[in-house]
Amino acid sequence: MTSEPSGLPDGEPQRQNLTRRDLLLLAVASAVVTANAYYIHPIIALVAKDFGVSPSEIGLVPALNQIALALGIFVLLPLGDRFSNRRLATIFAAGQFCGLVVMALASDFRLFLAGSTFLGFATITPYLLPAYASKRVEPRRLGQAMATLTTGIITGILVARAGGGWIGEHFGWRRVYDIAAVLMLVITFLLPRIMDEREKSDAERPAGNYFALVMSVFPVVRAHPEVLLSGTIQGLGFGIFLSVWLGLGLYLTSPQMGYGADTVGYLAAVSLLNLFTTPPMGAWADRTGPRRARFMISLVQFAAVCLLGLFGHSLWLMILPIMLMNVVGPLVDITGRMTFLSQPPGVRTRLMTAYIVLMFVGGGFASWGATTAYEHAGWHGTTLMTMAMSATLVTLSFIAMRLHASRGEKG
Repeated sequence: MTSEPSGLPDGEPQRQNLTRRDLLLLAVASAVVTANAYYIHPIIALVAKDFGVSPSEIGLVPALNQIALALGIFVLLPLGDRFSNRRLATIFAAGQFCGLVVMALASDFRLFLAGSTFLGFATITPYLLPAYASKRVEPRRLGQAMATLTTGIITGILVARAGGGWIGEHFGWRRVYDIAAVLMLVITFLLPRIMDEREKSDAERPAGNYFALVMSVFPVVRAHPEVLLSGTIQGLGFGIFLSVWLGLGLYLTSPQMGYGADTVGYLAAVSLLNLFTTPPMGAWADRTGPRRARFMISLVQFAAVCLLGLFGHSLWLMILPIMLMNVVGPLVDITGRMTFLSQPPGVRTRLMTAYIVLMFVGGGFASWGATTAYEHAGWHGTTLMTMAMSATLVTLSFIAMRLHASRGEKG
């Protein structure tokens, strides 16, 4: 892997900065490993129909996937502060491959649900990579580096939803998971060649056994309590995203609207905007400060959610609020990560653990809540739920900004 020397004094472990090429390769890997959780969005109605289950039952698939991911993050991600990120990322990618194979071959809904849940538990690689990259970029480039990785994640989500919808409509939903399994097999072999083999120095390794390492998340969080607020805010933001797209997957394919799963995928293609808007907005967050930037974009997101409820009768009118949500949504995550990834390298992975656990617990409950709200109150039920979540996000973002300002610190 090509890198740039960090210029550290002799006697210290060599630290090398990631080049632009390194970051782009990591972004590609992020795209593939992240996409797996989002194939269900455009094809959720097709899978439900094939297995003969209700909206609230099919909602268990993304819900348990996200909650299992939160559990996996808690018990597995702290290992990133002790062991080689390269080795861990490869092992977890292989686990994702196994989960996808089970989903593609499942003849029973319970087996499909089990495969999806295991897939979520093994989806650790996308959350190792930001902490890995943050230790290998200069502090002034942190926002841009996180934006580059986030752009990869956005690309994966875009391909999963747009491509998954089209493939599912024309070739059946199982082909979606066949292709996903092949892509994961390729990434499993490529990751060891993309990531650096360097191990941590003894001084950087947390002391104690595995149980002590996992439990060490709690004192680290107590020492940096703002990560709980950032994680809760991101849990709401991620929950809004999942609620909207799961609701759209059911609503647009319903008799009321009459579209196919491919239309859900085409609508998801507006995420293409993020490839162009996210990197400069990450640089803007560097200049503005993460907390102030997060509050400003939370207001835009709330306005977009309100418009989504008003324009729900028309596919074409919904494009505007969906575009707004796609532009500002990733910045909630980027700015949230910026609030704690500037902390000492030895605690970043454990801070990321707390942050991601809160994110996916929020996403899991929102996934089930959105499909259940849709089952009982249709599209309006889903949008009312997301409006309440967005209003809470705005409030918490304002509180975080004011608390930080009261300490006399910028951003």
